[in-house]
Amino acid sequence: MNLADMLTFADIVHLNRIAVYYDCDCKPNSKHELIQGILTKLGSSSFFETQVKELRLSEVRFLNALLFDDRPYFSMEELVAIAKQSVEEDESPGERPRDIVTRLRSSGWLFNGSTHNTRYLFQIPLDMKERFRRVMVHDFQSGMTRVSEPSSYRDEGHLLAEDLRLFLQYMGQHEVPLNPEGAWYRRNQQQLMEHLHIAEPLLGKGGWRFGYGSSFKFYPDRMALLYDYARHSKYIEEKGDQVVLTAKGEAHQEHTIEQEMIQLFRFWLRLYKGAVPNLLSLVYWIGECARPWTSSESLFVHIGPLIRPFYYDTPRSVFDQRIIRMMLHLGMLRQGDHSTGPSVQMTAWGLKLAGECRIGRNDSGIRLH
Repeated sequence: MNLADMLTFADIVHLNRIAVYYDCDCKPNSKHELIQGILTKLGSSSFFETQVKELRLSEVRFLNALLFDDRPYFSMEELVAIAKQSVEEDESPGERPRDIVTRLRSSGWLFNGSTHNTRYLFQIPLDMKERFRRVMVHDFQSGMTRVSEPSSYRDEGHLLAEDLRLFLQYMGQHEVPLNPEGAWYRRNQQQLMEHLHIAEPLLGKGGWRFGYGSSFKFYPDRMALLYDYARHSKYIEEKGDQVVLTAKGEAHQEHTIEQEMIQLFRFWLRLYKGAVPNLLSLVYWIGECARPWTSSESLFVHIGPLIRPFYYDTPRSVFDQRIIRMMLHLGMLRQGDHSTGPSVQMTAWGLKLAGECRIGRNDSGIRLH
């Protein structure tokens, strides 16, 4: 439902709370006048834009999370959990997650359901979601630093899916033992790297690696994604002290390269969601902002505040290594260098995949909850 519909079903106490929040000049006992006054205020594009720009960072993160969540209703516990992920203690000391929910109810962003079964659940008006998205896109795009096309750039295209085939081909031609920790021996890892289009340096000793898949602690980022995907897809199987190719892995050629890339993209979103809960939205915003060649620094300055640190990963390293680098591996963007620093541009393929992240899509197969 849109805002006008939700205002109609809202009780007069909630309407008065919203009217007071926006300083509407209405009779407190007239539901019709309260609704008209609120709609008049929020119907003004300039007023709405001002309200969005005056939101606290925690509120923007909260609404951003709701914007890309296709659940029609949320319980209070679910809203508080989302708000908890949105609060940064050093930015809003003492702020409780429930305070965010309360403020956004008072400002007309959240409403109770209108039926007997949904009266204790909450929803956000569909038109408010769309208007919020438009304001965010305009704000992000206006802050981007556009650059000329670099003389050379890196574009991996569909090499990830091609390397998956080479990975499975290697598995079919070699016996691959596992060490006592359950990982490949370094000699096998190095042999595989020499077999692939895109090689990565092997991991050194020391340092904590967790949160981005079960194989992340053993292998470089791209190989870990391929390995976890192959195991998840039942192309390979770990049996005792070795890993073997399955019958399904032998028949993997039935998938086209493009189909495999789509599945790899969806798997990446699911695999990284624990560490980067709002990854879906970040991919969408990057897709909207980096159609022309764009400074990576300007992207981070504007999108970076939506990124939370994850243990050893700062927002910067999450942006550079977990998002931009992996989007490069997925063929979603190309990366170049300028005198002012790195730059990126979405590929046509990347824009197609980012289209799966569109708000309100229910047919993409992407479900992150």
